[in-house]
Amino acid sequence: QARLVQSGGGSVQRGGSLRLSCVTSTYISSAYCMGWFRQGPGNEREGVATIRSDEETSYAGSVKDRFTISKDRDSNTLYLQMDNLEPEDTAMYYCAASFNLDSWTSCSRRDSGTLNRWGQGTQVTVTA
Repeated sequence: QARLVQSGGGSVQRGGSLRLSCVTSTYISSAYCMGWFRQGPGNEREGVATIRSDEETSYAGSVKDRFTISKDRDSNTLYLQMDNLEPEDTAMYYCAASFNLDSWTSCSRRDSGTLNRWGQGTQVTVTA
């Protein structure tokens, strides 16, 4: 079974940048859907960005034009580049994936219901 191992995150000031990484233990090209999700204090989990195997991407409105999701097939790594960070971005961030076709349709809605592989989470803190 595929495992996801995250790295990156940390603490930055408003306007700063961070990059999150998520390495899969299997071929990343075999994932139908991968994405980044976050959960802040007192908030429900939110789909930040997803990417399908056909490279279609989807972003939450709050991060569009600031965050970029990408994949590197050579290293089997999913990335989330976060620029112009705001205190509202403070949360625990998780990468997730599905290697099942049933995740295809829901991927563009950033729906985590069909994603069955999750990273361990990494904290992102943005100070004012």
